[in-house]
Amino acid sequence: MDTGNLVSLFFGFQGRINRAKYWLAVAVYFAIAIVLTVFAITVGLIGGILAILIALIIYIPMLISGVAVGIKRLHDRGKSGWWLLLFYGVPAVLGWVSGGMGGGMGGGMGGGMILSLVSFVISIWAIVELGFLRGTPGANAYGPDPLNL
Repeated sequence: MDTGNLVSLFFGFQGRINRAKYWLAVAVYFAIAIVLTVFAITVGLIGGILAILIALIIYIPMLISGVAVGIKRLHDRGKSGWWLLLFYGVPAVLGWVSGGMGGGMGGGMGGGMILSLVSFVISIWAIVELGFLRGTPGANAYGPDPLNL
């Protein structure tokens, strides 16, 4: 894979990518997250502000890249990139809301637990949709089948 293809894979918003390229991107993000965590812990003991600043400088492009990769994977499934609002945004908002509800809602399942369960179900759906289901065979509205290129 040449540099142009890597830039397109990680930062291009057009076209389609197959499951293998999606999981390659996920593996790269995971490796970067591990390196950032080790770096933040190591440098954080010395200079916390510097570690936070460097992590943010790396995290922001990773976030943009994650959205680009997710959009292209949805395109391969024949879906609009707007589905990422459901897959990424809704669990984040529900997690934030359920975290603010606390655990003091007596008997049964409290509202926070229900929101956490809904968030979990949406996250599992996103993993299956993005990572495990095959793209639409042949060309679709977003481009040619990446398996036939």
